[in-house]
Amino acid sequence: MNRLVKTALLAGAAWTALSGVALAQNAQPASQEQEATSLGEVVVTARRRAEALQDVPVAVTAVTAQQLENRGSADITELARSTPSLTLNSARGSNSTLISFIRGVGQQDPLWGFDPGVGLYIDDVYVARPQAAVLDIFDVERIEVLRGPQGTLYGRNTIGGAIKYVTRRIGDEPSMQVQGAYGSYDQIDVLANVSAPVSDTLGVSVGIARYLRNGYGTNLTTGNDHYNKDVTAARASVEWTPSDSLFFRVAADWVQDDSNARHGHREFAPILDSAYDTRAGAGDDNHVETRGISLTGEWAVSDTLTLKSITAYRDGTTRGNIDFDNLAGPILDIPAMYDDDQFSQEFQALFEGDNWSGVAGVFYMDATASGAFDTVVGLANLTTLTAGSVDTKSWSVFGDFTYDFTDQLSVSVGGRYTSDEKTGTVFRQQYLGIRSPTFGNAAATLLGSPRTNYTRTREFEEFTPRASVSYKITPDLTTYASWGRGFKSGGFDMRGDAVLYPNTVDGYDPETVETIELGLKGTLFDRFSFATAVFDSSYEDQQITTQYPAGATVASVVDNVGSSSIRGWEFEGSLRATDNLVINGMLSYIDAEFDEFLAYIPTGPLNSTCPTAVGCFVDVSSARNFQNTPEWTGAISATWTHWFADGSEIAFTPSAAYRGAYQQFETPAPLLDQESYWMYDASVVWTGADDRLTIGFHGKNLSDERYKTGGYSFPGALTGDSLIAFYGAPRTFTARVGYKF
Repeated sequence: MNRLVKTALLAGAAWTALSGVALAQNAQPASQEQEATSLGEVVVTARRRAEALQDVPVAVTAVTAQQLENRGSADITELARSTPSLTLNSARGSNSTLISFIRGVGQQDPLWGFDPGVGLYIDDVYVARPQAAVLDIFDVERIEVLRGPQGTLYGRNTIGGAIKYVTRRIGDEPSMQVQGAYGSYDQIDVLANVSAPVSDTLGVSVGIARYLRNGYGTNLTTGNDHYNKDVTAARASVEWTPSDSLFFRVAADWVQDDSNARHGHREFAPILDSAYDTRAGAGDDNHVETRGISLTGEWAVSDTLTLKSITAYRDGTTRGNIDFDNLAGPILDIPAMYDDDQFSQEFQALFEGDNWSGVAGVFYMDATASGAFDTVVGLANLTTLTAGSVDTKSWSVFGDFTYDFTDQLSVSVGGRYTSDEKTGTVFRQQYLGIRSPTFGNAAATLLGSPRTNYTRTREFEEFTPRASVSYKITPDLTTYASWGRGFKSGGFDMRGDAVLYPNTVDGYDPETVETIELGLKGTLFDRFSFATAVFDSSYEDQQITTQYPAGATVASVVDNVGSSSIRGWEFEGSLRATDNLVINGMLSYIDAEFDEFLAYIPTGPLNSTCPTAVGCFVDVSSARNFQNTPEWTGAISATWTHWFADGSEIAFTPSAAYRGAYQQFETPAPLLDQESYWMYDASVVWTGADDRLTIGFHGKNLSDERYKTGGYSFPGALTGDSLIAFYGAPRTFTARVGYKF
């Protein structure tokens, strides 16, 4: 009851504040020439069927391709500047591995076998691994960000939410688009897309993109660029519509990232002046490649039933390294390799009646993630090889149905049953020498028996229901209340050291989130569109990774540490102040705290809290905070558009985004944790009268803010007092020219 009372109080405050803002606006019709601001005009597929955004009882942010182009967005991580409760970054030491958190729930560790807490979808295909998932804005129709647990329709590993990258469909007319860009640090982007119908029933689309940029800094040991970009991407699709009731689409995508390894910046002596420079000696070679292909088929059996099949295969490879000490010698170096592949099959039945609709289906996935890395501690002439794999077989059945009792009142109920079978293999062996035979040192000498060497299988089952009630206060204003449950699958710690922590062979259990959400969304006076929500989440059995120095190596513990409570409020809105001026904004607040956090203490005295000399678990919730979860985030932008007499137009979009202070890990690290900061951007885009030629100028991080996106902390003489941080991009300027044939 206490949770419900607090949620209701937050809702009352949000609704009252919204009413005060909305009633102050002027009621004037919007020009048809300008971008629509009505939520009802935005169509999304958040519930696996096409619906007006205003009618979806889910907190969803939908960003169109036009909006992304006007902002000059380079990749999906920039969504965090304008989306409530969202954190998106490149992983520590990576250029293209995605780390995502929504409402305090996510996963920072991209090691093979660890599942994300936010699901990523390219169209309807689930992307199980985060490598090469920092998707560049290329051939996209829109991006949807679904906040809160999506366990009913999207299943496992969407306890924080889901991000849907929706690509363009092939049009009825031939089209060709080319775009070129030049910017700071010799940035060169080239994109091209050709889409054309081959016949009345067959269409083909091919697109390719090339992204090059010098580094923001330099590796002073090797002389190579640091924080550079060298990415090639391609997409192709074939669409066949043999009749009005049948549709088939084959789509393929490929990404290759040959950007140099990203080693970070020492935050402890010796410290370099530039946050983007390093003295790493582990090497700059880095290679990431992912591929995917899918077949989607739709059959409109009748006016009320459509059957859909989605068959997909994806695989990827990663070869790289991180120099944890950021010094020329091999004090703490981590060369690594990852491989993964996944096959998935989903069948859906979509129903549409006079006053009811829904979707039901089954899902199957067979995936393998494997890899190896060395932990090189040069001062001890010691290398620890960690290798292994996780095989996952997952299947589920799901359904979600909505019934309209009246034109105003709708009720939705749904549920999903998921069964996972995971087989984990973990091997951990120490060698005398710099690097193991796996990473090129054939002369390395075995040191004792393997510290970890096991293969185990575990099964996890979960039912994730959801229910919601929606009420249309007016045709343009909808309120809803929902309750949902999501879970992230259990697994095995790929770094687990069975000598230091014997229980690692048992693996860890799933984690779950239950969320109550109250929302209000709609359009007022034809000028003000908005969505606001309050939520209260109960987070149980959280999987937390803790790494710590252990003698001459680094140990790891992954366990279900306890429970926490997450409450918050979100608002996003768009106001057409005049026919020429549109103001957009968002604000979110998150109060996240651990109720219990059972931390593993590797050694300790024999007392009532630690009865063994090997180690124990102690509740340290009062000394832990959520990572990657600022209390406040906000953004405001304005787009001023001027139409010339010849029909061309120019749009100016300045923006400011605020991000509150946040920690890199659950344990405070003053030299790594990020203080609050503002980010300022601005764009000017001119579009020709026939909508063919576009010229844009974009400035990012205009105040040249230095902000941390990740870090590592391994104190100690043997590890070189490793304390390194990774930084977001500095101030940049880019000029873009695009032409549509």
